[in-house]
Amino acid sequence: MFTGIVTDIGDVVSVRQRAEGLHRIKIACGYERASIVEGASIACSGACLTVVGIGEEDGRTWFAVDAAAETLRLTTVGRWQHGTRINLERALKVGDELGGHIVAGHVDGLATLLKREDLTEMARMTLRAPKPLARFIAPKGSVTLDGVSLTVNGVEGDTFTVLIIPHTLKVTTLGALAAGHEINLEVDLMARYAARLTEAR
Repeated sequence: MFTGIVTDIGDVVSVRQRAEGLHRIKIACGYERASIVEGASIACSGACLTVVGIGEEDGRTWFAVDAAAETLRLTTVGRWQHGTRINLERALKVGDELGGHIVAGHVDGLATLLKREDLTEMARMTLRAPKPLARFIAPKGSVTLDGVSLTVNGVEGDTFTVLIIPHTLKVTTLGALAAGHEINLEVDLMARYAARLTEAR
């Protein structure tokens, strides 16, 4: 589990196809080499991926993950290449501060950025969610975009808006987004469970 609070920005070093529908991705990061173990879970722009290799190169830690067909199909992971920058978050440990909201790291689909308005040190972004996911997004509710926990400001049909504060623009990849970009979207787990309970009745 994660909280949607990004702790580092990683750089994709290489992407290698190991088999049909299976990519091995090597990511450079700022985490200490000794703090990462094989089998650990790291949210990579919102997608929970398992560490399968670790090392150091050019004075920087790197870790490797495998992305299978479902991840490549549903997320932006299949488009990553050398130089792609991604938001990173380590898995929660007992006692960690829950600063965002409960995030599973299971991307539900891709949201499309329709419009970006740059305000004074902030940015308002209007996005379109896939229609099946739009019902889980509510004003003042939570969403995760590329691994970042955000509060929904407004909803109209299948579009919604979020306000990105200066700190988030600085320490995540969201500051580089422009209209037309597709973004990994995870809807709020609580909204999903509430909808399921309503349907069950």
